[in-house]
Amino acid sequence: MKTRAGIITILCFVMMFALTGCVKVVQIGHEAEVTGAKSFNAAENVEAIWESQALPELKQNAVDLPQFLTESNGKLSSLASKYGHYSMGDKGELSYIVKGQGKITEVNNEKKAGYMTLQLEGYSGPEQVKLQIGSVYKGSAVRDCLSFIKYEDYTNQVDWAQVSQSIHDVIDKDVVKKADVANLKGKTVEFTGCFSVGSNQKEILVTPVEMTVK
Repeated sequence: MKTRAGIITILCFVMMFALTGCVKVVQIGHEAEVTGAKSFNAAENVEAIWESQALPELKQNAVDLPQFLTESNGKLSSLASKYGHYSMGDKGELSYIVKGQGKITEVNNEKKAGYMTLQLEGYSGPEQVKLQIGSVYKGSAVRDCLSFIKYEDYTNQVDWAQVSQSIHDVIDKDVVKKADVANLKGKTVEFTGCFSVGSNQKEILVTPVEMTVK
């Protein structure tokens, strides 16, 4: 039978351990090092859904860009309820899926965030349309436009951001590099892609998910 003093000693030891040894601060993205769980692989996650789910959905839901710009009449956010996709459910960054065709008037790949300027067919408004060509891709419009990818399904913000980066990696490899963009000036390109509404609503910066040289 344990003595009263022995019980008190045990309780003190437990309290000391609780105060000094059982609390560990884990940096976001490093949980697997502590739990032993398999770490999230964004590249594998995106590769598994890109051809089978992502591209078909994006192509099916793309709105004709000349029609969109005419309908929005300079107020891109005004069509949010009709065509828009938010980064976090019904809030966050607003993005659209669009498609169109036009002549490439400029290829700017001097900076890491390169782009091509497009003279959009079927529209003569003030907005300037650009297609991102990397190697750095701004924003996360493509990820945010996919209905089956939701922020709450991921463990943390690091995994969520890596999904967007892996989508851009696929686009850079399978869309941009295969199009030989350095030699596209003066040629007509048909595209499907996504863009986010920024502070400058006179510039449409599209991340292409599909490009065909006509």
